[in-house]
Amino acid sequence: MENSRETGSTNDGAASSQNANYYDIDDILAEEELVPVVFYKSANGVKVDPTAEKDCVEKGAKVELPFWLAQELYLRQAVSLSIPTCFNQNTRREIQADAACVDLKSRCPYFYEFGCKIAPLVGDRTIGKMLLSTFQMRYKEILTKAHTTVYAPASKSLAVLTKEEISLHEAARSSMAAFKKWRIGGPRFQRASVLGRKRKPTE
Repeated sequence: MENSRETGSTNDGAASSQNANYYDIDDILAEEELVPVVFYKSANGVKVDPTAEKDCVEKGAKVELPFWLAQELYLRQAVSLSIPTCFNQNTRREIQADAACVDLKSRCPYFYEFGCKIAPLVGDRTIGKMLLSTFQMRYKEILTKAHTTVYAPASKSLAVLTKEEISLHEAARSSMAAFKKWRIGGPRFQRASVLGRKRKPTE
């Protein structure tokens, strides 16, 4: 009985987590990223190419599908998945050379979130390590630019940042702006009113 309750609690937690992301616009957009797939078998009533004359996909067909659809077909053992181009070796070499200058936004606006979703499905453990090292290398640069451009308009550097990095950048700017406002906003300490009172002599 105790084990069944624990299992039920775990399942409820997983369901709650999925429901929490159901209306998350960023999560929805991240799952629209395309994934290369190969069909294990033919499928009728499916049209992945608008120019195709027939509504079917032949066995062995190589196409790109949105992640949410590719994941569902993968779980049904209908397709195999390949690593998306935004995580290929060319991108990794560019990141290793100069991570701060790589235009991750053009490769995938939701680079980190999409990477976390696709990694367990393609069975590539190096994706997780690459995501972590990429974020670590770009983190300092993002905060530095955010702190030095608090009251300046958004710089061109934002054009290469992912959605997650832009959120971090904006949070850092807001934090620094609030700190500067606090510094110039008046005295840091106030004399407590109780300190100005004289003690009454005791009888």
